[in-house]
Amino acid sequence: MYSRSSEPVRFERDCAVVMVPQGEQVTLPAGSVGYITQGLGGSYTVFVEGNLFRVAGRDADAIGKEPPEPLELPEGADDEAVEQMVWRQLRTCFDPEIPINVVDLGLVYEARILPHPENPGQRRVEVRMTLTAPACGMGDILVADVRDKLEMIPTVAEADVDLVFDPPWNRTMMSEAARLETGMF
Repeated sequence: MYSRSSEPVRFERDCAVVMVPQGEQVTLPAGSVGYITQGLGGSYTVFVEGNLFRVAGRDADAIGKEPPEPLELPEGADDEAVEQMVWRQLRTCFDPEIPINVVDLGLVYEARILPHPENPGQRRVEVRMTLTAPACGMGDILVADVRDKLEMIPTVAEADVDLVFDPPWNRTMMSEAARLETGMF
C-alpha cells in the first residue's frame, strides 16, 4: 500500500477508525504511525502495521489534518439549492479502496428531497444506492457516510439511505471519467 505519494502520519490521540475492507470498528492508539494512502471527501485511508483503516473527517485532527468546514445554505434556500448540495455531498463519499466518488462509480440510483413530515421547514432526503459487490465489507460504512454527510446539510433533518441490489451494479453505470481513471472502458 505504501507508495512514493503516501504521506507519513502519526496519530496524535486515540482514534476510532474502521478497518478496510472488513468494516470492523477499532481504535488506533496515540503514537501509531503509518501512511495516508488516500485523502478524499474529507476522510482518510491510512496504512498502519500492514492494515488499511478509514479515518472519518470529524477525526482528522487525530492525524494532524483539518476537519471539514460546516456547510452553509443561503437563508430561505429552495429545494433546488438543497438538491444541488445533496449531489455535491454525495460526490464527497468515497470507497476507501477506490479513489472515485459514489456518484461517478454509478452507485447512487436516486436522491429525492422531500418536506420532513414532522419538522416544518426541514427536509428529508431519500437515497437509493448500491455497492460494486453485494458482499462488500464496507457497505454499512458507505451507507453511514452518505447519511452523515447528507445530514450535515442545513435544513436536512433526516437522510434515509436504502441499500439495494436490483439492478445489480456493473461498470457501464460508471461515469466516463471514472471508467477512464480505472481503465474499465
